[in-house]
Amino acid sequence: MSGHNKWSTIKRKKGANDAARAKVFTKIGRELAVAVKNGGPDPNNNAKLRDVIAKAKQNNVPNDNIDRMLKKAAGESDSTNYEEIIYEGYGPSGVAVVVEALTDNRNRTAGEVRHYFDKAGGNMGNPGSVTFMFERQGVIVIEKEDVDEDQLMEDALEAGASDFLTDDEEIFEIRTEPNDVGAIRDELAGKGYAVVSSEAAYIPSTYTRLDDPEDMKKMARMIDMFDENDDVQNIYHNWENEDEYDED
Repeated sequence: MSGHNKWSTIKRKKGANDAARAKVFTKIGRELAVAVKNGGPDPNNNAKLRDVIAKAKQNNVPNDNIDRMLKKAAGESDSTNYEEIIYEGYGPSGVAVVVEALTDNRNRTAGEVRHYFDKAGGNMGNPGSVTFMFERQGVIVIEKEDVDEDQLMEDALEAGASDFLTDDEEIFEIRTEPNDVGAIRDELAGKGYAVVSSEAAYIPSTYTRLDDPEDMKKMARMIDMFDENDDVQNIYHNWENEDEYDED
């Protein structure tokens, strides 16, 4: 998943082809494996696992697939150890990029990430070189259709949300503290709201606009390369006018 423009990404994922859906399933399977290893296979006693299962359902992963992933993650036969790593760097014209990865081979993943930055005319930075330009926040997305805005705002703030954004034509975006996103999501879902996505994300504090069509093309291709890599779980960036890019 990418960007600060999360909703366009979600819509694109919903209409993804089978190959892209398989990538999403693979990435979520890794998250499930890590969550089970770190906190056990019972979602009632493992908040992180509960969050990943919710993410799987939001990405239309069938329940049978989720059950198989959980059984595999809980089985002794799955001895793969995944390491959580954050990479930072810059894309074309100084667009700031944060990449979250789960990998069983740090050298392989670092080499691939560096290659993607280089190919886009950017460069991979050192830890801390980019994350200071982002704020870690929980983000819950709910579609606007058939939702009473005032009631949702009241319910969200009562549940502990820190902000409520309404400027998108299609969705409401609820901001929370990173560790509160799961509890607030569950409370809103329990009140009947259809949650499209919920996660702790890196939200840019400043944005960079790309005006050169070639830079826009390179940045879009870099995002695609990251999305296509099984080791990469999420990519966040501060490309302000991503919506204006037309790959055709």
